[in-house]
Amino acid sequence: MSHPFPIPAWQRPHWQPSEETIVLQFYVFGQFEAVRVPSQDYGSPGLPAGLTATNHRHADLRSWDGYPLKGAMGRMYKADAPQAFQRAFDAPEVMVVRGMLADSPATGYLRDTLGVLAGMLDIGGVAVLDPQILSLLDADAWRRHYLIRDGAPIRHHLLILCDGETAPGRFWVRTRGMRKFGRPDISIRDVPDAAVDRAGALCEQMAELQALGAHFTDGQVLEGEGIPAGMVAKLGGGMDEPPFNNTWIELRWS
Repeated sequence: MSHPFPIPAWQRPHWQPSEETIVLQFYVFGQFEAVRVPSQDYGSPGLPAGLTATNHRHADLRSWDGYPLKGAMGRMYKADAPQAFQRAFDAPEVMVVRGMLADSPATGYLRDTLGVLAGMLDIGGVAVLDPQILSLLDADAWRRHYLIRDGAPIRHHLLILCDGETAPGRFWVRTRGMRKFGRPDISIRDVPDAAVDRAGALCEQMAELQALGAHFTDGQVLEGEGIPAGMVAKLGGGMDEPPFNNTWIELRWS
């Protein structure tokens, strides 16, 4: 374990009040000491109001419909991170951290939550699963990813995916994880093969603007270097709509 230090929180200079909802969910696997989680070592007073942490026997969760280590998702985690998967799978306990918060002008809520997760790793946690970005990391990898003295980059909190479209040579580039910031995910359709990297960079740029509080409006025309002329944002989606389980901003490359 590295020496604890306060996790910074960043301001959201583009934030305006909205009805958006922030959603956080994490699973911490391990065998936990019966002590207070030392989140204060990371500058966190504890979980923000609206979030809860519940301790479960791992055996009790295995039959739960939402259990993340079974089925197709479990096989994906096992293939992507076999060591972390095995540590998580063998752990006797699971701490489930989740909840919803109102839109916020700063990210202290995220700093406070990460501080609790870090503290759980210090008292017996061995792996952290973040289902919103399909990430399973063992304790050391999680610390390297998020416990960065100047703050983990916004990109570390997100996932950018690329899938083939029905039309040959066309791709769908999109984000997952913007619910952490109470903002829509980005979806760019009909991307030609030669423009996939540019579309990924645009997803990242738009996601970071939103993480800093920005809003895009329905019908907004996007302009900028490398963006095709006439690209228009379409808003839609909702928490119950796959594959995002979030609102989304859809764009078409051409």
